[in-house]
Parts: sequence; C-alpha cells; structure tokens
Amino acid sequence: MSKITKEDVLNNIEEVKKYIQEAEQKTKEKNKVVIEIKNRFTGEVKFASEKSTIKEAIQDNKANLSGADLRKANLYEANLYGANLSGADLRKAELQNAKFYGKGGATKIKKSQVDDFFKALGIIVE
Repeated sequence: MSKITKEDVLNNIEEVKKYIQEAEQKTKEKNKVVIEIKNRFTGEVKFASEKSTIKEAIQDNKANLSGADLRKANLYEANLYGANLSGADLRKAELQNAKFYGKGGATKIKKSQVDDFFKALGIIVE
C-alpha cells in the first residue's frame, strides 16, 4: 500500500475544485435561456437577451423593437422608456402600468385599432 502525502491530497482537492467549477459552468451554459424578439414581417431577430422574461429583457434598454412581434407578451409594469415600438405588434400584450414616456410624435393608428390598443392597456371602451 502506497503512502499518500499531504501535498498529494491538497493537489487532488484543487483538481476536484477545478472539475466542479468546469461542470457548473457547462451546466449554466447548457441551461441558458435566450429570448429572441423577431420582426413580425421578416422573422429577423430584432433583439436577443439571456434574461428569463421578455419584460426583463427589454425594459430599461431603449431597445429597437420596431416591427417586433410582442403579441401576448407580459409587459406588466415594464419600463419601455425610449424603446422604439413603431410597427410592433402588441395585440393582447399585458401592458398594465407599463411606462411609455417618450418624445411623442405623429404616429397614427386606425380607428379599428383603438379598441385593441385600449384593451392592451387594461381599458374597456363601452
């Protein structure tokens, strides 16, 4: 039977620590969540994030989401300040308490879109 020295044990402990760290890193990379928001017309990825929700991914980023498909997205209380949402599809998106501060502008919507817009904001027009 061979004798194990203290130095051998310490070296083995360091190797085990390194092995565990590498295994944990591989697990994190394997389980990484990637959210992609695509252009609703072309399918082009407009925005990608490793956050776990769309809300977390786009808020506070002044993201360019023009033409993005955000149907049914949960954007409750999202800070969309400065985000470019021109042409984005927000039908049935949860927008209650979302913040849309911006420059204002000349964006026009059709009368047929008004009900959907208000519903997205949690307002029912009677």
